[in-house]
Amino acid sequence: MATNPFHLAWFLQGSSVQAWGEPWTGHIGTTWERPELFLDMARSLERACFDYILLEDSSYVGESFGGSTEIYLKKAIAVPRQDPSVVAALMTQVTSRIGIVPTFGTYAYHPYLLARLMATLDQVSGGRAGWNAVTGSSDFAAMNFGMPGMPEHDLRYDMADEYMEVVRGLWGSWKPGAMIADRKSGNLIDHTKVHGVNYEGKYFKTRGPLNSGPSPQGRPVIAQAGGSPRGRRFAAAHADTIVVNAKGIDAMRAYRDDVHKHMVAQGRKPSDCKVLYLINPILGETMEEALERKKKREAMAQANIQERLAHFGNVTNIDFGKFDLDKPLPDDVTTNGHQLNLEQFRTLAAGRSIRQTMASFNAVDLSIDLCGTCDSVAARMGEVMQEVGGDGFLFSMPNVNRRTLAEIEDGLVPALQDRGLVRKAYEHKQFRENLLAY
Repeated sequence: MATNPFHLAWFLQGSSVQAWGEPWTGHIGTTWERPELFLDMARSLERACFDYILLEDSSYVGESFGGSTEIYLKKAIAVPRQDPSVVAALMTQVTSRIGIVPTFGTYAYHPYLLARLMATLDQVSGGRAGWNAVTGSSDFAAMNFGMPGMPEHDLRYDMADEYMEVVRGLWGSWKPGAMIADRKSGNLIDHTKVHGVNYEGKYFKTRGPLNSGPSPQGRPVIAQAGGSPRGRRFAAAHADTIVVNAKGIDAMRAYRDDVHKHMVAQGRKPSDCKVLYLINPILGETMEEALERKKKREAMAQANIQERLAHFGNVTNIDFGKFDLDKPLPDDVTTNGHQLNLEQFRTLAAGRSIRQTMASFNAVDLSIDLCGTCDSVAARMGEVMQEVGGDGFLFSMPNVNRRTLAEIEDGLVPALQDRGLVRKAYEHKQFRENLLAY
């Protein structure tokens, strides 16, 4: 059994239609505009003592398959997407402990606007806000903001390093104790503890200070998902928690060791950043039921190769609709998008056609295979954490519905708690404190 409990979080694939076309989704096609499912989700995962919910986002309608938006719109592939700041704010108001982490791209928000938005979200949540910092990957998204396309991959991270310096400066423009609220003197703020930033870098410029007031946590929690070598260095420098999809225990351990090495090189303590691995557990009351569920999900994935390629093209900026799916992906195809995804695809692609590769590209297991009863899956999660060394798991389940949530809250989490693998109650009031509690 693990010495310390591990952390749990949830990767919510966008704040809009969930599991379109699948069973147990009710009338999601006509009710998605209202946030009740996400508010129920926030309450449920807080009862289960999850550390946070991360709201994935994108700011464009995909057309990376056959040069058309058709399949994306018909099949609800990452569209519609509501603005995550609104949904995140609403989620904070029906909870009191769980962290809420919307995604915002450094290409889409000026650092001042982002710093102010996140400080406000931290205030209204009582110190439970996080920011999933992404540099962007889609040229279509860039064009929506007046850019010709995304800057080159590594340059985006160079720009983001400076961006982080700016927002940290803005969050630091209010020193501790600046808010005095002294009714006798009539002074609300100690002006000597609020100062300008006057930042002028290579890519960004801002005056400061923030006019929104201080962030209760000092600064919001930073989440990141650096997969490429450059992305890992960025995550190691700035992140409080890192999201990773590493295939198998060896890869999971190697990723964590590599990030820790980069953290030490940058003067940080590895214990100050929690690495969480993507999982998609398939549960049943018996092993036979779980295996049958997995079989159905795998069959669904096999039947939807074009949809999966359309989604994959969305994150890699590759139009697979241009290629003969029954031939291998040409060797000269590169990406300015998510490089780790393409690397994992090519690892499987040796001697295979695009269709065969995508059929083998596991859409079910993610980092590790988790299929069985609640107790057997809980036991396996504990074994994996021991072998990897920590720090926890991030649920990434494409079939988000209230049935799924109940299975996790009332089935899997109690089995984990009974084994002493996860917390039974929050240790602290604020997000970062809970993240660093163990």
